[in-house]
Amino acid sequence: MSSGPHPSVPLTQAQLAQQQQAQAHASELAKRRSRKPTDKNMPDGVEDSIVDTEGVQRYKDLKDVERRLDATMTRKRLDIVDKAILQRYKTLRVWISNTVEDQIWQSNGLNVDTFDFAPSMEASYRVKIEGCLLDDEDENDDQAIETGNPGKAEQDGAGPSPTKAKTHTPHKHRFSHFFKALTVDFDRSRFRNGAEQTVEWKKPDPTSRNQPNANLPAAADFDELTFKRNGDENSNITINLHRQESPETYQLSPELAEVVDMTEATQQEAVMGLWEYIKLLGLQEDEEKRNFRCDELLKKVVKRGDVGYIPMLNEYVTQHLRPLAPIRLPYTIRIDEEFHKDPQPTIYDIQVPVEDSFRDSLLPLINNPQYAAMLKDVTALDDQLARVIQAIAVSKAKHSFFTSLSEDPANFVKNWLSSQKRDLEVIMGEASRGGGEHASGDEWRRGGKDSVWTTQNARESVNVLLSKQR
Repeated sequence: MSSGPHPSVPLTQAQLAQQQQAQAHASELAKRRSRKPTDKNMPDGVEDSIVDTEGVQRYKDLKDVERRLDATMTRKRLDIVDKAILQRYKTLRVWISNTVEDQIWQSNGLNVDTFDFAPSMEASYRVKIEGCLLDDEDENDDQAIETGNPGKAEQDGAGPSPTKAKTHTPHKHRFSHFFKALTVDFDRSRFRNGAEQTVEWKKPDPTSRNQPNANLPAAADFDELTFKRNGDENSNITINLHRQESPETYQLSPELAEVVDMTEATQQEAVMGLWEYIKLLGLQEDEEKRNFRCDELLKKVVKRGDVGYIPMLNEYVTQHLRPLAPIRLPYTIRIDEEFHKDPQPTIYDIQVPVEDSFRDSLLPLINNPQYAAMLKDVTALDDQLARVIQAIAVSKAKHSFFTSLSEDPANFVKNWLSSQKRDLEVIMGEASRGGGEHASGDEWRRGGKDSVWTTQNARESVNVLLSKQR
């Protein structure tokens, strides 16, 4: 088979006709969309031409109420989705303990009747990491444990036992549900090959994103993790817990943290904080709303000159996000006989996000099928309203026309014929380059509310040019 481009198969007459028909249909739809009115603002000066002058003000008040209602509904829907509403923080208590096997102080000595004077088993220890989510009753009653500081060690033996905590905690949340990985770092200075002493667990990828916890595999659904290693001396280890959050929380760079006043945030929170900073300082440009001016702090975030672009806020934030550091829990493995006469676990309290109990009742509000149907009805009503406003604008133009005609017929007809002539020359492309009555005169170069470009004729002419099929 040749590596070059393959010749395309010529289309049949029926396929060509079908393609031309589809293009004509798409062009017709584009024309309709271009002629479709979208302006729902009441034209200026209408209140001077109608009987009920208060009707215009009532319409403007209703528009303001609609705008605030839409903003409130949108904000509430975002609040429901946001993790601050759907999640709350609870205490995950972690117990770390170790047992020993075949230590020297555990053996009865060597057998003098045998020729093998080496011990039959090598000294070892077994470390157990166990976690359990505390109920509200346990958090309120237990005053011996200082909560709210992940990674802070507590006094040995404080707090309820793991068995007691399990009897109160529902089985919906388990220790492995809150972390995506767990590693154990050993004191490598005490081993010739530190890599052999590494312990690592990674949560397997779920088959589906919305897989319930009850259907998770055993490797991702447990309350305790135990590992065994050889050793006959006390040693220090560090247990690293890598959090699993949805949406993921990141560590912000110092430049972005100084702007949004947060050191840790989700990407959406960082973008909203950046946007709030721009609005608070009034840095958005007046003419081009998509641009904003950069002060000294924003220049460090944007890194692209003195002007930033609002559609690129996500891109600006992404380059300042760093993964969160893992929760580090130090622990000393005790081998000595004195400690194991009355062993006590080391206890840590970690704050973890837990789904709110109201989530199941709030999610139907977000996924309500009637909401999509309501949006279609609102869109249809908006189209009708735009057509009504367009009819009012046409009536207002007619009223102004006849009013001006009645006040000074001679001068009005003269000026109107001159304006129509200029408009016709511009539309037909026959306007010369002279001044005065031609399209390059001062009247055509002048902008503003009272210029010729704001007249109804100019608007209709531009609409015809945009919808013209070329």
